[in-house]
Amino acid sequence: MNTESPIKRRKSRQIMVGDVAVGGDAPISVQSMTNTDTCDVPATVGQIQRIVDAGADIVRVSVPDMDSAEAFRKIRSQVNVPLVADIHFDYKIALKVAEYGVDCLRINPGNIGRDDRVRAVVESCRDKGIPIRIGVNAGSLGKDLQRKYGEPTAEALVESAMRHVDILDKLDFQDFKLSVKASQVFMAVDAYRLIASQIEQPLHLGITEAGGLRGGTVKSSVGLGMLLMDGIGDTIRVSLAADPVEEIKVGFDILKSLQLRSNGINFIACPSCSRQNFDVVKTMNELEVRLEDVRTPMDVAVIGCIVNGPGEAREADVGLTGASPSNLIYVDGEPDHKVSNEDFIDHLEEVIRQRATRLEEQRVAEDDSIIARN
Repeated sequence: MNTESPIKRRKSRQIMVGDVAVGGDAPISVQSMTNTDTCDVPATVGQIQRIVDAGADIVRVSVPDMDSAEAFRKIRSQVNVPLVADIHFDYKIALKVAEYGVDCLRINPGNIGRDDRVRAVVESCRDKGIPIRIGVNAGSLGKDLQRKYGEPTAEALVESAMRHVDILDKLDFQDFKLSVKASQVFMAVDAYRLIASQIEQPLHLGITEAGGLRGGTVKSSVGLGMLLMDGIGDTIRVSLAADPVEEIKVGFDILKSLQLRSNGINFIACPSCSRQNFDVVKTMNELEVRLEDVRTPMDVAVIGCIVNGPGEAREADVGLTGASPSNLIYVDGEPDHKVSNEDFIDHLEEVIRQRATRLEEQRVAEDDSIIARN
């Protein structure tokens, strides 16, 4: 199966968020944000670890005050993932977390006061190699832009964003990424399309305040999908009123569907019908939960009957085709053995894990061979 995406990505300047490259030819990174009280260090560290375990490349933490900045210092020392500090208005907090090892500052230069304060933050970032994220939201546009446009529009978002960009340009600071988010899909898409042609920096994609798990997933998939198909986007956050772990899962599923990123199992499963020889829905529900920890990219087909089953199974790393009297398991595209309906989910899980282990060993061996040749 051809796994290379046909999408031609927009060329952008590459920045480093910790050890994660964003922009250029780097893979599109997936991130989320903690929703714990930052001052509750154990709770925040625990949530960050769960987000990382789900596959996150970057995690953002809100730092609204100096107490949170002190907590951030402790959090930073206990996790390895790149951390972005989300800061509004107070430049002193930005300087403090920069001192404490933040990997990126989410702070809008135009909102932190006098020129000397902006310059202090930018110079600190320059000295320490910390990029900045400019983040513009439709819900928090300046009053003058609200008067000018009457309501949030894509053009208003871009004008607001470019004001912040101009500040960084005057200070000759180019290591930034930018987002222009709205909860309305078309507004967000139009804004990103506009800004993509005006700057060279990487773009952080998101449909802000998208909604709950189901509705927000649909809205984000549609909006981000439209932009990613255009080649726009270097890092993404799916904003859900849900566990941040779900944001990571949905983010990777969006990228996997467009063949832009691999992370864990890509399931191919039929919706089931009366031809099924086993309970497809129950099987999929169990497999998705049991195999969440598998990070090796692989395709697994679960098809309930022999109409489409063999064809899908032959294209997958592991495939299960419903048949009578016994179901057939394929491994690496070839019929391997039969299995009855009794306890077959346990057996299928074992087969998938074994195949994942072999694929990971092959990947490591290939990487070692490349290193040896170089």
